Amino acid sequence: MDTSLFEAHFEQLKARYEELCAAIEQPEVIQDVARYRGLLREQSRLEPQIADWERFCALSRHISEAEELREDPELRDEAAAELKSLYPARDSLLKTLRLYLIPRDENDDRNVILEIRPGAGGDEAALFAGLLMRMYVRYAERHGYQLEPINTVETELGGVKEAVFLLRGAGAFARLKFESGVHRIQRVPVTETAGRIHTSTATVAVLPEAEDVEVSIADGDLRIDTYRASGHGGQYINRTDSAVRITHLPTGLVVTCQDEKSQLKNKEKAMKVLKSRLYDLYRAEKDQSYAANRRAQVGTGERNERIRTYNFHESRVTDHRIGLTLYKLNDVLDGDLDEFIDALTADEQTRKLAAMNIGGTL
Repeated sequence: MDTSLFEAHFEQLKARYEELCAAIEQPEVIQDVARYRGLLREQSRLEPQIADWERFCALSRHISEAEELREDPELRDEAAAELKSLYPARDSLLKTLRLYLIPRDENDDRNVILEIRPGAGGDEAALFAGLLMRMYVRYAERHGYQLEPINTVETELGGVKEAVFLLRGAGAFARLKFESGVHRIQRVPVTETAGRIHTSTATVAVLPEAEDVEVSIADGDLRIDTYRASGHGGQYINRTDSAVRITHLPTGLVVTCQDEKSQLKNKEKAMKVLKSRLYDLYRAEKDQSYAANRRAQVGTGERNERIRTYNFHESRVTDHRIGLTLYKLNDVLDGDLDEFIDALTADEQTRKLAAMNIGGTL
């Protein structure tokens, strides 16, 4: 078995780990809170990878020793029995090591700004957007993510015109980035009197939260308007000018927030969303225009652009990107998304390994 590719990779990781250990002890690094935290995160990410590599090396040595003992007639049976457990353990660990070779998305550990909006389908699309909002709220609760609403605009029928919220938690972006795109629902709407099945859509955008040091915004680039919040259910609705609308003049991006009673808090939340959208815009512009990237994220909301279909008649949910169908609609809408996310993650890893020409390492 040729492990030269792994040896070179993990030697680099060990050298980087030693650099990190030395750096985080320096007084000037400790005083730079943002840098210090970043180095600690990188250190904690590298520790299990290096530990797995060392376990793999130890297993490989044991296998070599056991294979030599098989030549001894008196120890042959004992060595063969030991190898039966050593080989599977090494192969399983090798699969994990292969994944470590994949270049890591620098955003995977970030918090998430999640935006949901109705697409094609009128009132039914807004109701579907409300279902998706509840689904992600339940997913956040299942995984212990902290959820912070930023802007929610409801309709009279209980749907949503827009839902924007922040999810805080380790690896939030790595798990939820596959949710970006057009989601499609097939069911008999509550507003349908003839019992016909309708198809509607809603769009989901998942953005990595930007840190303050990464996006600089000049005061002159902003137009900030305040107005009275509108919608259903808030005691402060239509009483004070607490809602905030921020326009980034150079790009035309507009962010609104009205979920807090305080105008200051609404402004802070709106700025958080704006910075995340700008971070995503600048990141996308490295390879392509922002408009093309945004279409790749959410499309136009048309029914034929769907990434996932929720069929109520058959209690079926199908992810069209990987051809996975689960007949557990109610569970999925209650936030049980892990089977889809795990499959999408595995598919992405397989494609990346194939592109690196190491898919056949095993």
